Amino acid sequence: MKKIITILVILGITGIMVITLVNNKAKSEAKLKENVIQTIFPVKVVNAQSETLSDDLSLIGTVIPNNDINVLSETEGRIVKSNIEVGDRVSAGTVLFEVDDEMKKASLMQAEANFEKAKKDYDRYQELVKQKAVADAQLDVVVLGYKSAESALIMAKRQLRDTKITSPISGIIANKPINLGSNVSKNAFVANIVDLSRLKVKINVAERDIFKLNVGDMVNVTTDLKPTMNFSARILSVGAKADEAHTYPVEILLNDPSSFKAGMFARVTFSSVKASPSLVIPREAVIGSVRNASVYVTDGSKAYLKKIVCGVEMSGKIEVVQGLNEGEKIIVTGQNVINDGYNVTIQQ
Repeated sequence: MKKIITILVILGITGIMVITLVNNKAKSEAKLKENVIQTIFPVKVVNAQSETLSDDLSLIGTVIPNNDINVLSETEGRIVKSNIEVGDRVSAGTVLFEVDDEMKKASLMQAEANFEKAKKDYDRYQELVKQKAVADAQLDVVVLGYKSAESALIMAKRQLRDTKITSPISGIIANKPINLGSNVSKNAFVANIVDLSRLKVKINVAERDIFKLNVGDMVNVTTDLKPTMNFSARILSVGAKADEAHTYPVEILLNDPSSFKAGMFARVTFSSVKASPSLVIPREAVIGSVRNASVYVTDGSKAYLKKIVCGVEMSGKIEVVQGLNEGEKIIVTGQNVINDGYNVTIQQ
């Protein structure tokens, strides 16, 4: 009898333990599921609203001359005469240097003599042809010799003329690397001439701003040397092609060139760029890059992913050109842990 009672007690204890283990496992699994699957996500939102962003465009550029020419020698030889010094003003066509021309003159005299002989032969054979005293083939040879002599004469005249190196523009001598007695080769750099009759400021404008600028628009220019003075200027040209950095060259024509020198830095402010009301959102609301941007909006219970087109970015805010309407609730906190269609609750 005692043995039976002992067995029953053991079975009872074992049963209680099994039931307890099963209940604990069920509770643990339910709790685990509750921890893993979060069905509602807390988020914070702001309303997309219309706001005027300050869109002043101000860039640093370099003052450049109206024209900047490197003069190259078109002949070779020794400089026998130098007519300029750095700082001299010259006119277009002014002789800057003279190169030894003795051999070129001799070549020209030879070419002139050959041409005169060829011309006389040509005239004589023309008469003989009329008299039918020579064959046409003989005249062809004479004509060829005449044209060759004429060509050689033209080349000799040009070579002699090239011994006088002239200025292609009017301007000021900025650099003169050679002197009297120097030997120059063909295409050697002999002088730099700058035309300061007009001064320009050259700047590089980003592609997002280039369509805001037009030729003829007025701008303001300042320098660090005269920070309290504003100089009026206008846009002279807008580049049609971007460089490798995706910026476009823009040239500004200064109305008062006397206050500037080539090579100076100048700040250009584009007063023609007007600020206008735009739909803006905080920058942190944007998912992804500005070029391929999205945001999460919510109706109060669910989150929806929307593609947007961004514009100007300034002071932590970004302009939305397309994709949103004013008043929509934009998720700004919690957007990184949700997906499209998730349930959300708005926190204050």
